[in-house]
Amino acid sequence: MQKEELMLQKRLIELSKLAYQRGIVTYSDFLNLNELNILHTTPKSEFFSCYETFGGYEFSERQMAVFLPDALCYEKNYPISVLKIEPLQKKFSEKLSHRDYLGSILNLGIERCKLGDILVEEDYALLFAHKSMEQFLLEELTRIRHTSVMVSVEEMQDVSYKPEVKEINGTVSSLRLDSLLALAFASSRSKLVAYIEAGKVFVNGKLITSNGYQMKENDIVSVRGLGRFQYVETLSQTKKGRYYVTIHLYI
Repeated sequence: MQKEELMLQKRLIELSKLAYQRGIVTYSDFLNLNELNILHTTPKSEFFSCYETFGGYEFSERQMAVFLPDALCYEKNYPISVLKIEPLQKKFSEKLSHRDYLGSILNLGIERCKLGDILVEEDYALLFAHKSMEQFLLEELTRIRHTSVMVSVEEMQDVSYKPEVKEINGTVSSLRLDSLLALAFASSRSKLVAYIEAGKVFVNGKLITSNGYQMKENDIVSVRGLGRFQYVETLSQTKKGRYYVTIHLYI
């Protein structure tokens, strides 16, 4: 591991120790896929307490880790605010992208670790942010590019988000990761192996560096720079031994 990765691992272990020693629930900042991989691949014996992860909604990519003191049931109040960002005047608003929203928010001086996912809809966006950033964003986030915006707080339980998907049905020679990547992104296996070797492919939040990794139904694959998909199921097997599968590509 690199120095920054080792420091993160140490910090996560310290949070688990704090939860254990003081009998309190502790939380990390938002973790990206690489950081979540460090969490998940650290031996459980290194931690002083068990943990869970959550990013504000079921399909979140950036997530916080919560460390629980013991096996008893503790109330988990994640310090996550859900903020709705919408134009003051929809008639004169621009079509804004994820990059537009993220760039404007980071330009306010907020660290990326205090921000979770940004869900961009047709005329608004939902931002998952650390609770400590809520008031600052309500007051200071007034413009995205050339569009004046207003920010309001949404109740987390009212957020019902399911990503739009494109269903892809096709045959693959095997249920290996590289075969399903080729089907999902309509490219050759040889080109996509480069993404695996570069450490850009994650399955259920865990870094996978083997192109021969065997996929299981409902696994979610994230490829940095390409997108995400879910291997839903194998429908049948052909006489030539190929697998007819269903994939949901997030769009």
